[in-house]
Amino acid sequence: MIATLLALLAAASNAFASVLQRRAARTVPAAHAFRLRLFLDLLRTPAWLGGIGALLGAFLLQAAALSQAGLTLIQPVLSAELPFTMILLGLLPPRDLARVPWRSVGLLTAGLVGLLAAAAPREGSRSPGAWSWVLAGAACAGGVALLVLAALVARGAARGVLIGIASSVVFAFTAALMKEVTELFGDGITAVVTSWELYGMVVGGLAALFLLQNALQSGTLVAVQPALTVSDPVASILLGIGLFGERIRTGPWVALEVLGVALILAGSIGLSRSPMLQEHHDVKPAKPPRSPRRSAR
Repeated sequence: MIATLLALLAAASNAFASVLQRRAARTVPAAHAFRLRLFLDLLRTPAWLGGIGALLGAFLLQAAALSQAGLTLIQPVLSAELPFTMILLGLLPPRDLARVPWRSVGLLTAGLVGLLAAAAPREGSRSPGAWSWVLAGAACAGGVALLVLAALVARGAARGVLIGIASSVVFAFTAALMKEVTELFGDGITAVVTSWELYGMVVGGLAALFLLQNALQSGTLVAVQPALTVSDPVASILLGIGLFGERIRTGPWVALEVLGVALILAGSIGLSRSPMLQEHHDVKPAKPPRSPRRSAR
């Protein structure tokens, strides 16, 4: 119960960070995009600094949740970030809760609750060894490579979807490393700072963010967001089972689990089509500098 609450708080904190940072970015002149001046402007913006604080809080809450429960429980709960984002957009000025697509929020929430109730995830007792990490890393790296290669030859929204799924796989593997790092704290801080898992987690997080930005630039939010919302929990469940021996219910329960994933997908599609989320993610391109006019000779 505590782990689920921590994961929900992490999802809410991620949503709050997203809203604050997007609002802060809108106050920066478009001409400063892709320049150091943009970063300097944001550093003087309280909303952006608040977003950074919220992101740090989300990271710590996710780590705390993973220290008490498995990937198969925590990572699906983090998909609640999208409904939280919509509700926050409706609560923050200008307040307009009537614009929140409550039907889609309900679908995603029902799908998440249904998935977790049917799967009944149980934490494993196995600690992954070196070969387990090698096999899991090779499987994830191979899958990501194939997805990226396919994206290079794809066009339109399909490219964004493929890269989005690739970023979710890397995010899931990063979460697995985060869980392992939390376990190492029991052996002391020296064991943590000298572990490869800590630095692998940092590299994985940066790689996932890089892929995510490319996904959003390659396809529309309507196409990319559902892929992100569904593929991260699925990849995390597979990694939790393969690495840590976590368990979910099988047999007839699989049909209900698939139904839960389908509802999450349907809700995510509806939310990504909402004008509120489109406006929230809309980034105005920087205007190219105007060249001075030459006097006529």
